[in-house]
Amino acid sequence: MAENIEVDGFVKQRQELESLLMSNPQMEKKVQGLIRKVLLAARRTIANDAKGVMKSDPRKAYKAVKSAVYRQILGGSVSILNKRRGKFDSYEPPRTLQPGQRGGNRRPRSQRTDDLMHYAGESRAFVLRFLNQGTTERTTRFGARGRIAPRNFFGTSSHTAMQKAASELTKLIDDLIKQEMK
Repeated sequence: MAENIEVDGFVKQRQELESLLMSNPQMEKKVQGLIRKVLLAARRTIANDAKGVMKSDPRKAYKAVKSAVYRQILGGSVSILNKRRGKFDSYEPPRTLQPGQRGGNRRPRSQRTDDLMHYAGESRAFVLRFLNQGTTERTTRFGARGRIAPRNFFGTSSHTAMQKAASELTKLIDDLIKQEMK
């Protein structure tokens, strides 16, 4: 009779341990939810750092920092790469000329320039990459257009934010295991 109780207790403990394994779909979903939570916090931190780098951001390029949670493996990423779907806006830069006043650019905008002028928020990841990496001296046939000095905000900001996210994830997973064991 005592052997039966020990075997039943062992079976129960084994079932509890198996419920904690990542092969269990419910546990995997819970851990992916935790990963999503910490990556969104890291994304928010990096976006705020990007916002602080720019003097003026009327089209909200800081929103182009994206996060992704992987499906096949446990993990995720935060990046300033282009998103799959673009977002467009009807923003038009302010004009300083009075009606009828001479001056300004008399050449019409090309279609590509007009498209770039209407990118908004999440679609402006290329702006963040220019600010992060900088550009070389840009010229046109009409003269020099200047250069953008590299600010390298993403490397430092993302490193600290991801380290903080990793330690937070460790703590959350430990709490989840303790909660599941009860």
